[in-house]
Amino acid sequence: MRLRPCIDIHNGQVKQIVGGSLTDQGVGETNFVASEGGSFYGKLYREMNLPGGHIILLNPAGTDAYEADVRTAADALAAYPGGLMIGGGITVENAASFLELGASHVIVTSYVFREGRIDWDRLEALRNEVGSEHLVLDLSCKRTESGYRIATDRWQKLTEVEVSGETLGQLKEYSAEYLIHAVDAEGKRRGVEEPLAELLGAWGEIPITYAGGVGSFRDLEVLRNAGQDRLDVTIGSALSIFGGDMELGEVIRFLSE
Repeated sequence: MRLRPCIDIHNGQVKQIVGGSLTDQGVGETNFVASEGGSFYGKLYREMNLPGGHIILLNPAGTDAYEADVRTAADALAAYPGGLMIGGGITVENAASFLELGASHVIVTSYVFREGRIDWDRLEALRNEVGSEHLVLDLSCKRTESGYRIATDRWQKLTEVEVSGETLGQLKEYSAEYLIHAVDAEGKRRGVEEPLAELLGAWGEIPITYAGGVGSFRDLEVLRNAGQDRLDVTIGSALSIFGGDMELGEVIRFLSE
């Protein structure tokens, strides 16, 4: 299990929020607002040799705030070219431009899920534009009575698509890897979604990064066991660099054991 670092950006600032509280109108709950910009975190992750991290742009595309997010992201990418992925507002029209800024991959959710379903035409167009080797599908999901369903549009809309072995298998030819937030746990530091981790770890055919709920080293051990040591992990609010109690260096050492 490897640590995949994160840089979440809202209104041009690096932040940590409670994921389910984010809407088009703003953020309901903010855990942390950084005094440093994107370049600080990009440089830190480069110096600590932490490739494969995720930059997430949290404002709606087409707004002034989104453009501020992009500028902060560009600073991070310049500090760690090829070391970070980027998601948020990605479309077939702008995907290549983020790769040109230095992103290793683009991360996509809402653009390829329309009216609650997978838009295969859009997915095919994205693959043709940047190649599956540069495309990561974000299948972040919420738990329902029938299973985990993919959530889009800042996690406010549930699709009809369940995260299952069948879905993961259908989509893998379009994606280099998956990023999957357990939306109900995201930003709360109250433990991981074990059933989701078990589902993902049992599949394990391409790399998967799990995010959501990690608040302690015990949570990391639970995730390692539930995911059969096949999952990578993103930690946000619990890290000391984002105001939490878990030291980044200690996390890296723990995961390497």
